[in-house]
Amino acid sequence: LKQEVFAIVGAAIDVHRVLGSGFLEAVYHEALELELADRSIPFVSQSPLTINYKAHMLQNRYIVDLVCYGSVLVELKALDRLSSREEAQTLNYLKASQGLRVAVLINFGATRTLEWKRYVL
Repeated sequence: LKQEVFAIVGAAIDVHRVLGSGFLEAVYHEALELELADRSIPFVSQSPLTINYKAHMLQNRYIVDLVCYGSVLVELKALDRLSSREEAQTLNYLKASQGLRVAVLINFGATRTLEWKRYVL
């Protein structure tokens, strides 16, 4: 899924180039949705993930920012810098997805360049 991740990150780079840093995550999310649509990249926004605990489905759910191409989980942030907490959250989302194997964590809060990381289970 390297080409798919490359396309998603390219769209995010354009959003960061136009908006810069300093907005809330929701602004970047909406702008990225527009950019993905303009590039004909298929996506589902705010997709719920169920969590299983010892064969029981929990009522609490994670909400994934985006799932692109039906196979790449995309988690968005607008922080000064990413930490192990955001990485752990993204990996937990990926594990809970029950089928997705690739995730991209994108941080629009970095001032100079877009910060992103790719994860593969």
